[in-house]
Amino acid sequence: MTPPSNHSSGNNKSGHKARSAWAVTRSVWFAMFMREAIGRTMTDRMGWFWMIAEPSLMLLVMIGIRSFIRGDKLIVNAPFIPWMLVGMMGFFLVREGLTQGSGAINANRALFAYRQVQPVDGVLIRNFLDGLLRTLIFLLFMLGALMLGTDFRPDSGFQAISGWLSLWALGLGFSLVVSVAGTLVPEVTKVVRMLSMPLLILSGVIMPLNHLPHYLLEYLMLNPIVHGLEYTRHGFFEGYKVVHGTSMLYFWSWTLGMLALGLLMHVRFKERLKAQ
Repeated sequence: MTPPSNHSSGNNKSGHKARSAWAVTRSVWFAMFMREAIGRTMTDRMGWFWMIAEPSLMLLVMIGIRSFIRGDKLIVNAPFIPWMLVGMMGFFLVREGLTQGSGAINANRALFAYRQVQPVDGVLIRNFLDGLLRTLIFLLFMLGALMLGTDFRPDSGFQAISGWLSLWALGLGFSLVVSVAGTLVPEVTKVVRMLSMPLLILSGVIMPLNHLPHYLLEYLMLNPIVHGLEYTRHGFFEGYKVVHGTSMLYFWSWTLGMLALGLLMHVRFKERLKAQ
């Protein structure tokens, strides 16, 4: 009779069943998510306030400006305030990926002592949490509008949700690239933060781009954020006339390209990111 082996399949030396790589990754992600969530929502008592106050204050400013320029007359088949709110919240979703990427690696640097934790994990978790928080804030604005008598329900729920998730994915792609570039070259982070305000204007967030000259519009349409915002707005307002040239094929070419480039950069520079 053959004696039992000391190393049975799937068991370690202590007799406990070895966890799969996916199970270990899930545990790491859950622990990092809880750490990040507690730090973002409980440690900083003003965190929730600023997440709500920023779009609210900008909205009030733009309502004041509208009273002088009658911005609602510039948008076809869409109410000005909901139209602008959809654009702002969608843009903030992408902007978080641009500005928070490099911070995710530095914030989790102490965890790199554990071999199960990789720099890309912190970027993925932070982007996921930012997306959840922005989604929650957006839903609160929609609920507030409904309570005030403004019908803010999307005309096409599927298109509105898919547009929102598409912007989230683009933000993740930017976050993966900027996290590596900004950690290795700190000046990149400063440049990205400086670009956030011009992008707000050039992405058609606060004013429609349809009335711009064609020679200028064709350059602005190189910005993938415009395509994602226009697609999402059309999901909320079915009769809304999107900017000419809007293409989700172009948008997803950018998104998939940034995701692939970001992941490749994390694989290539993994050890340098840990040692920075």
